[in-house]
Amino acid sequence: MANYILLALCLIVIISYIFDITSKYTKIPGVGMLILLGIVIQLLVANTGFNMPNMKPLLPVIGTIGLILIVMEASLDIKLKKNRSGLIMKSVSSAIFLFVFFVAILTLIMVYVMGYKVIDSLLNAIPLGIISSAVAISSSVHLDTEQKEFIVYESSFSDIIGILVFDFIIINQDSIGRGLINFAFNGMLTIVVAVALTTVLAILLHKISYHVHYVIILTSVVMVYVLAKLIHLPALFLVLIFGIVLSNSQLVENTVIRRYVDFEKFRNDVDSFRRILRELTFIVRSFFFIMFGYYASIGGLFNLRNIIVSLLITAGMLSIRWLYFRYVLKIPSLTLVFFAPRGLITILLFLSIPEVSKIALINEEVVTLVILMTIIVMIGSNILIRKELEAPPIFEESIEPEPGIESGQEIKSIS
Repeated sequence: MANYILLALCLIVIISYIFDITSKYTKIPGVGMLILLGIVIQLLVANTGFNMPNMKPLLPVIGTIGLILIVMEASLDIKLKKNRSGLIMKSVSSAIFLFVFFVAILTLIMVYVMGYKVIDSLLNAIPLGIISSAVAISSSVHLDTEQKEFIVYESSFSDIIGILVFDFIIINQDSIGRGLINFAFNGMLTIVVAVALTTVLAILLHKISYHVHYVIILTSVVMVYVLAKLIHLPALFLVLIFGIVLSNSQLVENTVIRRYVDFEKFRNDVDSFRRILRELTFIVRSFFFIMFGYYASIGGLFNLRNIIVSLLITAGMLSIRWLYFRYVLKIPSLTLVFFAPRGLITILLFLSIPEVSKIALINEEVVTLVILMTIIVMIGSNILIRKELEAPPIFEESIEPEPGIESGQEIKSIS
């Protein structure tokens, strides 16, 4: 039996790897294929009578680990540089405004039309307002440099902002006003803890010569995250600060610290850490999406009510996005409008909603359908819309490539 389990695990990883490679050519994101693979496995198991152990309780555990890895990897890809100021401002404003506006509209509909509580409506709306960097970035390889950079920053900030807001509401459900004060205090405390943690772990990353040290650093981050959750600190904010400090060592390179740190070696260590982190995220993501597809209710996916709700949600978010890009950002790219897929973060946060706060309108099948619909729309834009090669630059300043990255080299997925 053990051999069959090992064989199945190896096949899942290989198939997921094939999905990732072929997505560049088929323009079908691997995430969607993994969910469909889980559904196919479910059908095969049901029709063959094969007994599968119940692994559904593992979903939240795998999801939490995936959440930490995604935020850490996203923060490691955030570079604070002057030549990116215009791009960062536009991508951050897009991530914040579109998230806030969509969540506010959906919450108002659920409160005043459907009669649900405000907190419950917010918790159910937030996951649907977050763009999945896991899907968007890995699908942006065919775009030009400016569009690709915009997708990287917008989806990364959307992930982080959405997670922090969700975490804040979960912790402070009783009183939002008092929660804001607590959040401000806890936020400052978290920054102090994060800087101290980053300093210690950076020293470990830089100084330890023993061949096993990346795993210890990851384990330490997960442990500190859990401890922060137990004492009601914004744990993901801590992970975010940790990653941003590690990825922006150039900001302190010309200070007195350079006497004690070999920054070239340090950046090489961070690059190695990022690669290992990306591969771990790939494995966690693969198993999570297949398990999610396996436990999805196939009947619910074909329920007319769920399909209508999902269509309305998808159409609403894309309409808001088109209006903002057209009249606020003045970006003439319809391609970018359709690059707003939902994915891993949406599922993880939805599964994190307390049972008492879940509402019937936004069920698991609706979330799955929204993810599939946004992915299908993005695939359609990849296939049908030509790249605007002769269009004027989208952003004010030119984007200089990262050191060591040649022109045209694809940006890897951060989750």
